[in-house]
Amino acid sequence: MKKELIIFYKNPELGKVKTRLAATMGDEAALAIYYVLATYTRQVTDELLMKRSLWYSDYVDREDQWDNNMYTKILQQGKNLGERMHYAFQAAFNGGADEVCIIGTDCLELEQAHVLSAFEALKDCDVAIGPSRDGGYYLLGMKRMIPELFENKTWSTDQVFNNTVKDFERLDISYKKLHVLSDVDVDADLPKSILKKFRK
Repeated sequence: MKKELIIFYKNPELGKVKTRLAATMGDEAALAIYYVLATYTRQVTDELLMKRSLWYSDYVDREDQWDNNMYTKILQQGKNLGERMHYAFQAAFNGGADEVCIIGTDCLELEQAHVLSAFEALKDCDVAIGPSRDGGYYLLGMKRMIPELFENKTWSTDQVFNNTVKDFERLDISYKKLHVLSDVDVDADLPKSILKKFRK
């Protein structure tokens, strides 16, 4: 089976990343923490033996920390997160992938084992999903295109995971729920070591 890991990456710009963190810690600290998150995600995914596509929010950067030879770099397309994920999944399937998973760069608890277990789950079910403690999900995996999963969602809210599961049940889609992990959205989500380093 041809596997592909999609990584959604927000271009790191002052005042445009981790805005909820910035509200309490300032723009510079939020940007620095975002670099920590992105670096951690890259270290996790560097060693994965599969195609990895890195999807940029605003422009493709070929001179950043992500190796051009290891990551296929592409620009996200769509008006909202749902449209952008739909487009990326469709591109992966159109490119010949049989199993596709997507992650972001916001989870310091993500390990290679979580990604590998998602692909392993796709051997026996249609979808793998990793719920985050804030009510969203840190990973979604599919082995066929299911457009409905990206429709009629209020993204970045605490109902995204529940509403996605309702889609599974309504559409009779078999799925595997992975371990619950924490995304980093506010300062309370950060490990104390990082919080102490960057807090004003």
